Amino acid sequence: MAENDDAGHGPLSRGGIAPQPLFAVAAVLLGSFLANFDSRLTTVGLPDLRGAFSLSFDEGAWLSTAGIGSQILIAPAVAWLATVFGLRRVLGIPSLVYAAVSLIIPFVHDYPTLLALSVVHGLLLGTFVPATLMIVLRNLPIRWWVPAISLYSIRVGFALDTSSSLVGFYVDHLGWQWLYWQSVVIAPLMGLMVYLGTPSEPMNRALLREADWGGMLLLGAAVSMIYAGLDQGNRLDWLGSGTVMALLVSGVVLFAGFLVNESLVRQPWAHVNVLFSRNVGLGLVLILLYTLTSLSNSSLVPNFLGNVVLLRPEQSGMLLLTYGALPMFVLVPISIWLLRHFDTRFVVVLGFACFAAANLWGTQLSHVWAREDFTGIVLLQAIGQSLLLLPIIITLLSNADPSRATSFAAYIQIMRLGGAEIGIALMGTWLRVREQVHSFYLGQNLVVGDADVVGRLKQLADYFAAHGTGLAQARAVGTLADLVQREANVLAYIDGFWLCFWLAIAALGVVALITRARPGPFTPAPFGFAKLLLRKCGAQVN
Repeated sequence: MAENDDAGHGPLSRGGIAPQPLFAVAAVLLGSFLANFDSRLTTVGLPDLRGAFSLSFDEGAWLSTAGIGSQILIAPAVAWLATVFGLRRVLGIPSLVYAAVSLIIPFVHDYPTLLALSVVHGLLLGTFVPATLMIVLRNLPIRWWVPAISLYSIRVGFALDTSSSLVGFYVDHLGWQWLYWQSVVIAPLMGLMVYLGTPSEPMNRALLREADWGGMLLLGAAVSMIYAGLDQGNRLDWLGSGTVMALLVSGVVLFAGFLVNESLVRQPWAHVNVLFSRNVGLGLVLILLYTLTSLSNSSLVPNFLGNVVLLRPEQSGMLLLTYGALPMFVLVPISIWLLRHFDTRFVVVLGFACFAAANLWGTQLSHVWAREDFTGIVLLQAIGQSLLLLPIIITLLSNADPSRATSFAAYIQIMRLGGAEIGIALMGTWLRVREQVHSFYLGQNLVVGDADVVGRLKQLADYFAAHGTGLAQARAVGTLADLVQREANVLAYIDGFWLCFWLAIAALGVVALITRARPGPFTPAPFGFAKLLLRKCGAQVN
């Protein structure tokens, strides 16, 4: 990238240069990874947590919704809170409180208390990722931005690909309590890194007096209620549930109230005008499409291995760890190098192309696929993860208005967290509906008295007759029904891969609409093949 003077801290920076940049980078690494690991561990390990806390299926579902919904409630406001109160205050004491709550939760057996602590746990966790990104933008020299943001950006893929193995290791060797207790060790260490790596900042009392508390509360509550409605909709039958309808309608009404509030207050906190910049609006759409496209990595592959192949998380996790997480140590430096010499749009196209190829490969799925058959898909997804989020963030930063940094950060967090969780909820519904459709059509072909059906039932009954003739016919019918359900599930997952493929194609279309960013600290410095490629594309290289 073009060289520039670090004396200015960058267009979005408002704090002082970090006294020890390495500690600041360590804080970014610990905070962002802790947030994603904790969210994934409680999701992947939910069956173990239900058993450990003696929860019903419904209670476990609300426990997960409460934890993630509270993250969405606080995350949009974190950038503003960090600007007003300083990063040390926003991350320091909360990290210690978070460690204390994580220590206590495994000892709680009263469900209302457990639910309340999960909400507090989620609220504190929701501050970590946005605040650690602010460390990069406020306190690091510009030359550190791309490497630090790269650590921030790969946390998603890395957490997705390692969480299954980690859950299995904790449950089998250390105990399920370590799903929470890992934070007792990591969170205080992150707080220490924040203290050592960020300067002491005075409270911005002028900005505090102009606080748009109503706007922050309205937006956070609106998005979290919409998420809760979508998350519970698949379980409670959507429009047939008064609870789901109340959550969705209330969320939409609150969001409308937020828009009215932002147009009336003197100092709007997250005015929608920030979205009117073409590249910023399209960049936020790309973040949403990235989170939806990457569902093939976070949802389809591990869920197929668990639901159809019947593997435990630690068994499927080894595939994701070996071919998904570990290659990122090589792929991220390549991504940084590409961004220094190629336009960000070129790198984004490569990333979405890898996801499109992986999803197209996944449409060849069949029930005979084992864990090793997903190796190529997971490797392509790892390349896509490494090449996507970092250049999208750089694209947004290159086009952002510095005077509206907190508004810009609020919408990034909505797309980052809300988009991902809402996408997971919608993918669950998509798979359920498609499985029901395929079960119906497959069942239509199983006509009573059909020669093939009778022959298959007789073959199964003869097999089970060796274990008791009385139940042989019933077991044969049950087995045939299970085979139909298995094939319906396989077809549903194929439809899921097709959906992610077309989302990746749509993302490539959005990239084509993004224009070149204005010259700045992230402008690439092309050479050799990169310069020749840009000239052929009609670009003007300085």
